[in-house]
Amino acid sequence: MDSNELMEMADRYGAHNYKPLPVVIDRAEGVYMFDCEGKRYLDFLACYSALNQGHGHPRIVEAARRQLGRLTLTSRAFHNAEMGPFLKEICEYTGAEMALPMNTGAEAVETVIKAARKWAYRIKGVPRDQAEIVVCADNFHGRTVTAVSFSTETLYREDFGPYTPGFKVIPFGDAGALEDAITSCTAAFLVEPIQGEAGVNIPPDGYLAAVREITRSHDVLLIADEIQTGFGRTGRRFCCDHEGVKPDLMSLGKALGGGVYPVSAAVGRADVLGLFRPGEHGSTFGGNPLACAVARESLKVLEEERLHERSATLGAAFLEALRAVPHPLVKEVRGRGLFIGMELLPEAGGARRYCEALMERGLLCKETHDNVIRFAPPLIIEPEQLDWALDQVRDVLSEI
Repeated sequence: MDSNELMEMADRYGAHNYKPLPVVIDRAEGVYMFDCEGKRYLDFLACYSALNQGHGHPRIVEAARRQLGRLTLTSRAFHNAEMGPFLKEICEYTGAEMALPMNTGAEAVETVIKAARKWAYRIKGVPRDQAEIVVCADNFHGRTVTAVSFSTETLYREDFGPYTPGFKVIPFGDAGALEDAITSCTAAFLVEPIQGEAGVNIPPDGYLAAVREITRSHDVLLIADEIQTGFGRTGRRFCCDHEGVKPDLMSLGKALGGGVYPVSAAVGRADVLGLFRPGEHGSTFGGNPLACAVARESLKVLEEERLHERSATLGAAFLEALRAVPHPLVKEVRGRGLFIGMELLPEAGGARRYCEALMERGLLCKETHDNVIRFAPPLIIEPEQLDWALDQVRDVLSEI
């Protein structure tokens, strides 16, 4: 079947919970994707940072292939030979004391929320069912009912109430607002170091260090959602590393699976994650041997290929080049590493049509929050490929 037939089939039989660009990807390798008709595209989205190591990285694929022929699933009713080494390696990579493996980013967020509440009751002494978690406006922590309960985006919330209580929303990037929001019942502050879905929003310099001091002084857990920003995306292993901040807990996912298999984890302090007792939290697939084997190789690739350093160097050059492109409808270009957003003025008519024009030229990216084009290619990208992408962006801006 050709691309049109396949899109019609998806539209006919699938729920319309996404609005993808009109392209059907049939295969991919490295930084390139190919549609059903064989046209080649440069991937400038990297599956929202799940493909930091690129498509089909041979080492990660081979690790999956080896494990597929050996053992794929046991459940947590039994130990498996891959999970212990994975837990040790993810703790060493992150500097955490303990890890709890899950499957998706949303599950990792759910895990840190449950862990923070349990810690508040068992250790901090917050009265039962009164724990609060402070979050930021314009956040994105997944699409579970709990996550959308503290979202400020109407589209994510409408028709999905009643909402889960226990959350307090403050402005992003305002450390003083956090100080004012904390009470004796505050368990944690949950924050994205850079807000990706909101349009690659970057807080003021020193913000993360400030909230670290505030949370420490008030005996409040600092939880960093590094699902999109982690594993080299912003030019460091984790975005918090830019300010030397060590969160109490982190939610991880996306690139942990190397673009091959969904893997997520909550990592952090043993006195928090160690509070879980058998039966209180779990997942049939969490920590399965296939996921652990894939994640172990994914971590090795990230470190041995120094992908965070590539992201820092190439991202800085690409960001500077994008900012030098003259266009009256570009409001701002912001980013860190290879995590960049180009915000257009409302008069531009929305970012979607620019993404569609770039698609026609063979560059695949995606709009976010109507007016922002997000650029986040695999971290294995080469300088000449970034130069080609820059030419496409410059030409599309000049033509529309």
